[in-house]
Amino acid sequence: MDLDTRNSSVRDAQVVMPLVLAVILVILALLLRSLVAPVMLVATVVLSYLASLGASSLLFQHVFRFAAMDYSVPLMGFVFLVALGVDYNIFLMTRVREEVAKRGHKPGVLAGLRGTGSVITSAGIVLAATFATLSVMPLVFMIEMGTLVALGVLIDTLIVRSIVVPALALDLRPATWWPCLPNPTYGSAANSGTAA
Repeated sequence: MDLDTRNSSVRDAQVVMPLVLAVILVILALLLRSLVAPVMLVATVVLSYLASLGASSLLFQHVFRFAAMDYSVPLMGFVFLVALGVDYNIFLMTRVREEVAKRGHKPGVLAGLRGTGSVITSAGIVLAATFATLSVMPLVFMIEMGTLVALGVLIDTLIVRSIVVPALALDLRPATWWPCLPNPTYGSAANSGTAA
């Protein structure tokens, strides 16, 4: 019975995870009118999930002293964290795209981060605290689920969305928005001093 449950969970993860990421990639590409930015954003969501999975596994083994993680927790946590991470991505990057169209790439990225940073951080902390309340329930599954999602939201909010995504956007420069730059006059003399 236990082996069947594990095999079923592995099979579900192999189907659901790539499907979810593919759908999100298409939605982000349509929303941001870019091919580079969606790939970058999906990669950061996966990175955030893997970091939270690793950190929560350490907590389960060395702090909570659980024998093992419930088979369904990684997949359920993935669905929650990807959905929440993409929400924050959309909120941040649509604002950044608007600012880039007005100011040029680097000032636009920084202005978008300033404009959304406090809202995303506040929402993330409240959401993480809400999921953390599940960790006081007497069910191992709920403790693991609450811990994983709370850690993932904090990592995503405080590190990935606030540091990693803006840094990658700055490193990639206007190529972030390829093939459709936010402003048709982007790169003209008016913006040449701020495009880098």
